[in-house]
Amino acid sequence: MFAVIHLADFALQAALRLAARPAASLPAALIDPAQRPSVVLACTPAARSSGVEIGQSPAQALARCARLVILPASAPASADAQAALLATAFSLSPAVEMTGPGICTASLQGLAPGEQEPAVRQTLSQLAALGLHATAGLGATPLLALYAARRAHPVLAVGSARDFLAPLPLAAADPPADVAGILASWGIHTLGQLTALPKTSLAQRLGPAGLALWERAAGESERPLVCVAPERTFVASWESEEPMETLEPVLFILRRFVDRLALELQTAALAAAELILTLDLDDDTSLPRTIRLPEPAAQSDTLFRTLQTYLETVRTSAGVTAIQLKIMPIRAAARQRDVFDGALRDPHRFAETLARISALVGTDRVGTPVLENTRRPDAFHLVPPLAELPRAPEPAIHPPLGLPLRRFRPPHPATVELEGSQPTYVWTPAFHGRIVELAGPWQAAGDWWEADQFWQREEWDVGLDPVGLYRLVHTPGGWFVEGEYD
Repeated sequence: MFAVIHLADFALQAALRLAARPAASLPAALIDPAQRPSVVLACTPAARSSGVEIGQSPAQALARCARLVILPASAPASADAQAALLATAFSLSPAVEMTGPGICTASLQGLAPGEQEPAVRQTLSQLAALGLHATAGLGATPLLALYAARRAHPVLAVGSARDFLAPLPLAAADPPADVAGILASWGIHTLGQLTALPKTSLAQRLGPAGLALWERAAGESERPLVCVAPERTFVASWESEEPMETLEPVLFILRRFVDRLALELQTAALAAAELILTLDLDDDTSLPRTIRLPEPAAQSDTLFRTLQTYLETVRTSAGVTAIQLKIMPIRAAARQRDVFDGALRDPHRFAETLARISALVGTDRVGTPVLENTRRPDAFHLVPPLAELPRAPEPAIHPPLGLPLRRFRPPHPATVELEGSQPTYVWTPAFHGRIVELAGPWQAAGDWWEADQFWQREEWDVGLDPVGLYRLVHTPGGWFVEGEYD
């Protein structure tokens, strides 16, 4: 059994798939910009209901439908749609043939008879999610399946080949023009009428072309599939006729790309390790960006959110004229989660959150604090957050003793009264009091060899009446209450 997936008006569907969102809901027609004079090559049902017909000039079509959107035929759009069709076909069967533009044939040999039609319907649903509307036919030969696909709504399985073929018009078998003219003069208009003629007599009258036509009309034309291999390079590109000045159309195109590429990755049992996005701008500059994923992924929503998070932080000098997205694949390692596992449950969402925070406060202010190798209090620097938390260190054999200090962030500026060199009274905006207990000072300094990093300080532990026990610090910048002891 074979299945044929057919995209009617393939070039028009491909152009609409990557068109702006309003164009997808308005009457639309397709023209070939290289053809002179240009004529309508295909149109949507909404355009036909408004009087637009194939063969009209763009001016004639617009005269009949003022809301008509005229789209140029695009080779990149057709190539991307063809790749999307192949990706969905490979999810149906490993034996797939690219029969023609917008037509794929797949062998269903590995599926049980009761599983074939549901699997084909699932494939059509995948195509619909990718912005392509297809029909499918099932038949004992690729030819019968093709005939059925062209007449399906949306799936048609051929049981009896003779009963199915007999009422079909002669044009369904693609007769040569000269042979079709002869048969029309004989009053032959359906496949059933043609196969009612003796095969040998028809071959004598019309030659090899007539014999081949008779065999196609009878469904006797059998052939092996010319199978293609799944893609191993995951790339999508698009060039816009008009520069895209806002983020929305760029995201719309990328959503189409990501949906197709994610399906190709899943079919190949791979995952994305890196996303390489290149934006060509209207001022002849390019904006490349390599995004390393925190964890390999093949889900379209995850990949799209990563791109969206990055693009929301980008400001370009000109409009975007071309987009290229390349995915570097990797075979994702499967591992079982442990109850005591310290890894992030959703590394991608965590990375998105960090990217949004970085866009607001700056990349130099986001990370995990690490203490520096110095005696300077609170000296630290930020490093990228770890995807997996290390295990907690073993507790010290001799734990530190003393009261815990609850630090104020930032320290409270203080006004201090002195008797000689010792503080006697502390006043801050939050509290004040007379010093009744005093310990110190403890002096420290460092980095004297760096003029811009030299530091020195004196620390005192003071008990205030009646508020509590605090750490008082004197630096070249003044007096501060650094924290309170519990």
